[in-house]
Amino acid sequence: MEAYKRWVRRNKEYVHSLESLANGLTWLLPERFSESEIIPEAVTSILGIVTAVNEHIIETTPTNPSQMHTRPPETSSFPYSLFLTLMKDVETLVEVMAQHFYGDDNKWNFIAATEATKVLARLALLRNSGYKMLLHGGETVNDEKGPNDANQPQTRGHPFQQGRNGHFTYEGRALAAMSRFGENARMISDPTWFHRAEHHQRAITQLPETDIKRPTLLSFLSEKGLPGGLMIMGEVMFIARPLVYVLLIRKYGSRSWLPWFVSLTIDLIGMSSSTMLLTSQNARKLHLSDPEKDELRRRKLLLALYLMRDPCFGKYTRRRLESTEKTLGHVPVVGFLAGQS
Repeated sequence: MEAYKRWVRRNKEYVHSLESLANGLTWLLPERFSESEIIPEAVTSILGIVTAVNEHIIETTPTNPSQMHTRPPETSSFPYSLFLTLMKDVETLVEVMAQHFYGDDNKWNFIAATEATKVLARLALLRNSGYKMLLHGGETVNDEKGPNDANQPQTRGHPFQQGRNGHFTYEGRALAAMSRFGENARMISDPTWFHRAEHHQRAITQLPETDIKRPTLLSFLSEKGLPGGLMIMGEVMFIARPLVYVLLIRKYGSRSWLPWFVSLTIDLIGMSSSTMLLTSQNARKLHLSDPEKDELRRRKLLLALYLMRDPCFGKYTRRRLESTEKTLGHVPVVGFLAGQS
């Protein structure tokens, strides 16, 4: 493993090119696999796991050449961000295999177990990060220092790309596949990714060898007061919402409006409590960094995905799209895009 780490760190541009090529080749799988989704999903999951592990190796490269043969210091005993990224890469495969072998009804037991595992990992990451806001569901570690953290040592993490969240419908899997393809290509072409990696390397050199003391829940609430409580409430609701959604679907079915409304309500309440942190009065005690503000905007945009979830998609959104296709079908390009939607 150490030899593989050294090879990846010395050939990171070559590794990125191979990963991008391999992900592009997944679109050329033979048609004989189309009868079962297990093989395409397995190939995609394996490539995602390899990519995540390689990024973890590259981003934990010691800047001091004398440390190349030693294990870099870790801020926690378990790499939760890497674990969440790997869970994202295998969760769709788990759903497809459960549906294939156990049927539509029993597959929700496996999906619920997957979501429960992610909830535990995110709660542990929230605690280990000093109760900072989770970025991209915990896949990107929040290592930015805000105005209140100027005197505190900076923690390091492993930046990863955005993962999926919530229930995995067929429409959602199609969107997620396109998102994964675009994100893998962006890692090669987007200069900001390399800036994030450089920032990560600087954080490694600044990290002290001693363990960083993080605040407990009581000390955090006593220091931050009501704004801190609102932030934690919003994060806990954001973390628990997918599991609650899956459990309700498991009990009432995907055609029931109850899971849809409960999930939307939890998101709106959690979003409201987090948005209150941006008010001038609360901002005095709890300052949000730029990545945290971007995360709040990202979560607001994710609310639009409720239009793509059943039963809303089947009863309203699909009909609107079909009506749009009929109206714009004769318009070049626009009609084609409407039909693909």
